[in-house]
Amino acid sequence: MAKILLLIALCVLPALVSATRMVNNPLVVQGHVYCDRCRAGFETSKTRNMAGAKVKVECSDRKTGQVVYKREGYTDSTGQYKIVVSEDHLDQICDAVLLKSSQPECAKMAPGRERARVILTNYNGIASNNRYANALIFMADEPDAGCAEIMKLYQEEDE
Repeated sequence: MAKILLLIALCVLPALVSATRMVNNPLVVQGHVYCDRCRAGFETSKTRNMAGAKVKVECSDRKTGQVVYKREGYTDSTGQYKIVVSEDHLDQICDAVLLKSSQPECAKMAPGRERARVILTNYNGIASNNRYANALIFMADEPDAGCAEIMKLYQEEDE
């Protein structure tokens, strides 16, 4: 009986340890959130950084799509966020995701800009533990005054 218990312990313990894959130096997901005052879908002179927005890092199993990890954070006074991730997520799909705006008049998530993919593993050749996500965007309910003129400038440059 003792041999069976010892055998089970020797088989199960390594599996439990490798399942968590703790990293020596935690990875840090960094990015920023802003309010698109012109509803352009990109940064303009009317864009304002958003302090106090709620963001999460979420990782899903590559095969099943089931969420296996989540960690939330908030933007600072400059609209920047940093979320520390202590585990390696080698075989998972991870994103930085908008959760909640801190400004009621700018609370609609911009389609296609509400999440940003991040690679959360040390087994990819990246020397730094910092992982930078693309900017996440909320849109104002109504465009600010002067936005029409700004958008015309962008149209003129395209032609």
